[in-house]
Amino acid sequence: GVDVAIRALDISLAALFALVALPAMVVIAAALLLTSGRPLFYRGERVGRGGRVFTMTKFRTLRPGAEQRLGHYLGPALVERTEAEVTRLGRWLRATQLDELPQFWNVLKGDMGLVGPRPIRPRFFEELAADLPAYWQRLVVRPGLTGFAQVRRGYETSWAEKLAHDLEWVADRSVLLYLRTLAATGWRVWRQSLRGLLGRSA
Repeated sequence: GVDVAIRALDISLAALFALVALPAMVVIAAALLLTSGRPLFYRGERVGRGGRVFTMTKFRTLRPGAEQRLGHYLGPALVERTEAEVTRLGRWLRATQLDELPQFWNVLKGDMGLVGPRPIRPRFFEELAADLPAYWQRLVVRPGLTGFAQVRRGYETSWAEKLAHDLEWVADRSVLLYLRTLAATGWRVWRQSLRGLLGRSA
């Protein structure tokens, strides 16, 4: 079926992308170590397919210990406080989306796919599922390193709008749509990388 084909593509493409990105990941790890020390990675719980909680890995973009300091904040206050904790290198990693590279490991392990709804923290998932009952339908598929919602509208839309795009992927997913989404993501990341490197709109 389509899910088997998509999973086969996930494994082969994630392995290829991880191999190609390995030199960049080594450089990023060294830069993190030199500029702000350890830990090099952020590991956080996320809700996966079927409601299973897994540990997602990213390059750390916040100051050491930020997770503990931000633990009790929610909503706009969390966004504001998080922004204040972002390191200079972390800001660049976020702008270029290179902080996401370690998630290839999550894809290879089967926690995530390359394409799917973006993974969300358990406590936020519970809140959103209470406000948007259809939110549970996202759990039919693996969460993705990139999502249909991000390709369609970016990161500034409401949760309801993002959910509509996520559910469109759940309902209409196919190998062709998967490949088109990856291609659109590649173009988006390229533009954001130029923006991050040049410090202006690309």
